[in-house]
Amino acid sequence: MTDPQPTSPFHAANADPAVTGRLVAALDAQAANAGVRRLRAWAHERLAAAPGERVLDVGSGTGSETRVLAAAVGPGGSAIGLEPNPGLRALAERRAAEAGSAARFLDGDALALPLPDADLDAVRCERVLQHLTDPARAVAEIARVLRPGGRVTLLDTDWATFILHPASPGVRSALATVVRDAAATPDAGRRLAGWLAEAGLTVDAIGSDVLLHDPRSVTWPLVRGLGAAAVGRGLMSVEQRDRLYEDLTAAAERGAFHLSVTMFAVAAHRPR
Repeated sequence: MTDPQPTSPFHAANADPAVTGRLVAALDAQAANAGVRRLRAWAHERLAAAPGERVLDVGSGTGSETRVLAAAVGPGGSAIGLEPNPGLRALAERRAAEAGSAARFLDGDALALPLPDADLDAVRCERVLQHLTDPARAVAEIARVLRPGGRVTLLDTDWATFILHPASPGVRSALATVVRDAAATPDAGRRLAGWLAEAGLTVDAIGSDVLLHDPRSVTWPLVRGLGAAAVGRGLMSVEQRDRLYEDLTAAAERGAFHLSVTMFAVAAHRPR
């Protein structure tokens, strides 16, 4: 039976068309981050999508990485982006058309991939599992659709590594609670290899990188969102929030603001 609430409240809220513009802006900013670019490049190198192959990008978002896959498999292959958010899917289709990319995008659920067994040569899945209440089931679905010898790369965040500085110990604790509770599976990053092994796949490589923000500029949309959530839940007082904002502003002025979180990636294959 399907879980009636298979995703986190954060993920479900982002399905609202009213927030699509804000979500796209956040995804584009993340895609430009040096740490994200490095980890994506590491994962693409190990996935090694080749001409003529059939590949899938689970949770394709704006479609940027699906287009990379489409270029790798060429006109004789097929690159499909699976994206349940209709706003993101429409944007991905438009950007692919503008770029002359053959990438295609489908509506679908990571917990029930709309593909037959042993259908794919390669699958990538980035920052999806943290939002699922049953991520192991999604990994099992990926294993199901891979042909023998097929490859997979999983990329995800471990929210226990979230750091915001400067902040007092009490404020750090409040923000850590908010960040942890925003994800259905906040420790997804450290569990990727285990889920792959449980699904019968062979782990080949593990990598990591850090999504590090500019130390000269406070990332206000994220910081204010965290502050509002912490105050709203009674985890932090208004006075503590305002002092946090003052301290972060002063730190940025001297190039000492710090906001980061660690991402992990695992490459694996289905044994022949």
